[in-house]
Amino acid sequence: MSYTLQRIAGMMVVMFFVVSIVFLIVHIAPGDPAVVMLGPSASEEQVAALRAAWGLDRPLFGQYLLFLGQLVQGDLGQSIFLGKPVLELLAGRAEPTFFLTIFSTVVACLIAIPLGVYAAYRRNSLWDRLATSLAMLAASVPSFWLGLILIQTLSLQFGWFPVSGYGGPGADFMTRLHHLFLPAVSLGIYSSALILRFTRASMLDVLSEDYVRTARSKGMGEFRVVMKHAFKNALVPIVTIVGMTMALLVAGAVITEMVFGLPGVGNLIVTSVLRRDYPVIQGTLLVVSLIYVLMNFLIDMLYLVIDPRVKY
Repeated sequence: MSYTLQRIAGMMVVMFFVVSIVFLIVHIAPGDPAVVMLGPSASEEQVAALRAAWGLDRPLFGQYLLFLGQLVQGDLGQSIFLGKPVLELLAGRAEPTFFLTIFSTVVACLIAIPLGVYAAYRRNSLWDRLATSLAMLAASVPSFWLGLILIQTLSLQFGWFPVSGYGGPGADFMTRLHHLFLPAVSLGIYSSALILRFTRASMLDVLSEDYVRTARSKGMGEFRVVMKHAFKNALVPIVTIVGMTMALLVAGAVITEMVFGLPGVGNLIVTSVLRRDYPVIQGTLLVVSLIYVLMNFLIDMLYLVIDPRVKY
């Protein structure tokens, strides 16, 4: 309980600083949403009236206090351009980003964890060097470039997958999955590089421990030694990097969503930045930051299950 309360208190402090920094960065960025909305032909009186209607003429500290008061009530504000609550806009865009993040993480783990475990087991062999080279190649190839290559080959040439979109309004889950396959693969391959290297490094540390040699000296099979004794004790850094990768994918899927035309949170962020829609930018960044912090908190809680030493 003490460990959990400490993590919750730390999470609240981090979120307070995140809220302050996001508000400051968004409001000191160049550009005026009133000018963007009304266009270059608008008069100064029209711009001033619109700024007053949205409270943009108030001092920066006054806007900050108003923003904090809305957050305490669970209100992220209302979009200047669309006239809808930010929470409603985020809820409408959350599904594509959520499933893209999940599927990309699954693809990355299916590629990286088996290769990392086997590369550590066959250390300094041809398979080890090949796995390390593949990890470096995956980390060097941008996900959007890989996405364009997949579109060119698997979509345009073979016609196996749709080029873009998320299916129609009434599309079922399999149709959605069909549209998400290529972006999930492109993001998953790029994200697998870091997971593979962490898995290999963690397994190398564990495989040299005394208890692994003891298990082998007792005649235990290699598969059981590697999976039950070595892999189980190497899980803490692996779980950490997988959780961090999943959190980063929520914010890092912006370009991939634009390439594949997915109506997700990343697409909403880009559109809002171009429009200088302050409430949407702030709300989206805060939700993404909260997901990142919550993911770190869940990882810390998983340590209690994976590593009993944390309890002591």
